[in-house]
Amino acid sequence: MSNTADKMEALRLLFVCTGNTCRSPMAEAIAKRAATSRGWTDVEVRSAGVAAYTGDIASGGAVRAAQKNGVDISGHQATPLTHEVAAWADLVLVMSSGHLMRVAQLGAGEHASLLTAFAAGADGVAGSGTVPDPIGGGDDEYLFTFSFLEELIERVFERIEPVVVE
Repeated sequence: MSNTADKMEALRLLFVCTGNTCRSPMAEAIAKRAATSRGWTDVEVRSAGVAAYTGDIASGGAVRAAQKNGVDISGHQATPLTHEVAAWADLVLVMSSGHLMRVAQLGAGEHASLLTAFAAGADGVAGSGTVPDPIGGGDDEYLFTFSFLEELIERVFERIEPVVVE
């Protein structure tokens, strides 16, 4: 995706992590809030996990971190990453290189990127850093991950703005 792309009808973003109970649900909620605050009604956001179990709920740490930041993810239910879910998205943003490989195996690699790389202005894996997985950690780890995701998603939205706004 380039900054000079023509405006699309709608932009569909998919965030992917492992279990779809921590990082990607937080990223989904952050992105939805960011789109709403910008008045972007033509952006759809979802999340999924490469090893998710349908219907799993968001982890307690993720729910608490989101609540402390004014977002409610308590009703989140996990979605497994499938070919259909990946194909739905115009842009798939993943938390680690392993997630990126799974998206590519499902045939959606051409519109996928590490979240950290895309936020840095690169496509694919350039500058490949991962988003830390707070699973099993304390609330401080979840709060750190939430803040890190907020920073990354702000940069993503700056990058996609030319596509979303005429």
